[in-house]
Amino acid sequence: MKRCEWCNLSEEDKKYLLLDAKYWTVYLADEQDYIGRCIIVLKRHCGSLSELKDDEWMELFLLIKKYEKCIKAVFNAEHFNWSCLMNSFYKSPEPCPHMHIHVRPRYKNPVVINGNTYVDSNFGHHYSRGRSEQMCSKEDVQTIYGLLKKWLNS
Repeated sequence: MKRCEWCNLSEEDKKYLLLDAKYWTVYLADEQDYIGRCIIVLKRHCGSLSELKDDEWMELFLLIKKYEKCIKAVFNAEHFNWSCLMNSFYKSPEPCPHMHIHVRPRYKNPVVINGNTYVDSNFGHHYSRGRSEQMCSKEDVQTIYGLLKKWLNS
């Protein structure tokens, strides 16, 4: 679909590809306001969870298990916030929704990356969007990506 941003990702947008499965791709979000935050995107155009096929659901389930295990092993996440809101697609007069899921790992304890300490100050509460005070440097994002990619491909 020409108007769909997920169907038309640039190579720059794909630079943080973590996993490429049969039905889904997993990208590390370039904004790391929660360490390990990622986006899981369905490879075909689809506007709702209710439109997923059985094979897509099964693969999503397996990806969820794998990603949670990875983040717990690499960064000691306590739990995860999963969201499939898709509200921004409906701002357009001609909506073009595409199934994707945001994953925000949550941390009881601080996470240290390259000597920088990141604290989940809202732990135990709903996540906050755009926590600029907790945004990782480009170097730290690269480190996060490298550690996760290594674990996921081992």
